[in-house]
Amino acid sequence: MKKGYLVLENGQVFEGIRFGAEGDRIGELVFTTGMCGYIETLTDPSYYGQIVMQTFPQIGNYGVIPADFEGKCAVRGYVVREYCAAPSNFRCQMTIDEYLKEEGVPGLCGVDTRELTRIIRENGTMNAVLCDCPPADLSAVRAYAVTQAVRSVTCAERTSLAAEGGGKYRVALIDYGAKSNIARSLSRRGCEVDLYPARVKAAELLAGGYDGVMLSNGPGDPTENAEEIAELRELVGKIPLFGICLGHQLLALACGGRTVKLKYGHRGVNQPVRETDGVRTYITSQNHGYAVVAESLAGVGVESFRNANDGTCEGMDYPGLSAFSVQFHPEACSGPKDTSFLFDRFVKLMEDGNAQR
Repeated sequence: MKKGYLVLENGQVFEGIRFGAEGDRIGELVFTTGMCGYIETLTDPSYYGQIVMQTFPQIGNYGVIPADFEGKCAVRGYVVREYCAAPSNFRCQMTIDEYLKEEGVPGLCGVDTRELTRIIRENGTMNAVLCDCPPADLSAVRAYAVTQAVRSVTCAERTSLAAEGGGKYRVALIDYGAKSNIARSLSRRGCEVDLYPARVKAAELLAGGYDGVMLSNGPGDPTENAEEIAELRELVGKIPLFGICLGHQLLALACGGRTVKLKYGHRGVNQPVRETDGVRTYITSQNHGYAVVAESLAGVGVESFRNANDGTCEGMDYPGLSAFSVQFHPEACSGPKDTSFLFDRFVKLMEDGNAQR
């Protein structure tokens, strides 16, 4: 039992107990509200550069299950009220403590996560350092910024996933930090999936004989990805496109739109999203700190979904361009799966595109 501290950039200090890897780590402190799915959170590349805090009090009761990983661990640190040192699940292969040690990620437990969450909600997302001893000088903490995020988590080379039951469509998935279940969701619907690094050129994709292009989730400020946005402009209107999370934001920027940073973002598996042209409200999984300004796409796109809590844009349709995107995760693991039908919509978009050729 070793003491540790979480020190916020405003000087507030929270004492707790260290677990996971040794060492001090600075990051952007964010909270996520999911009661389950901590494995997917720890392995979601969208958390690159961030110290993740779970609002649910006990974490780790079903252990760590590699088959449920969404990608490579990219978090800077992990903060919980209580972690379970003796998980019980027939699929469990290790504890969270063992996993964090293996990944070199420091953890802190025994802190008041409710108070921390209130601080972030009232003051906005802020930087913090997870350490053995509170530093006297917080200038390095305040100066920290998440940069080069997409290029730090994207794949190094093209890989492929076969379609289940035989391939009817071929999809290029651009990896901005893609969760594995995006490719699996396409594969289950008869799509052969080729995963490409974020820097792939539009000309290569257009010459590849694909039926559609999928734009994945990912970390960081979307405006930082100028080269990727320029390539997307060359794809818009030429091939069916479906964007998720960061892919949604990049597509909006490629179409001339604007994005803004949210006060503390949306992270969790219980975000309500309402249709703009209907009466349905869906419960969704989300992980993002930026949002598309729907009004900035007037005349180009139509807002399709809106967050029921704060009214921010959660989806855009681009009539006449064979493209649409959503801010939330329709492929969500461990759930909810309310919006998985959007993958079927993408398949229909590709089917219609083939029929018109």
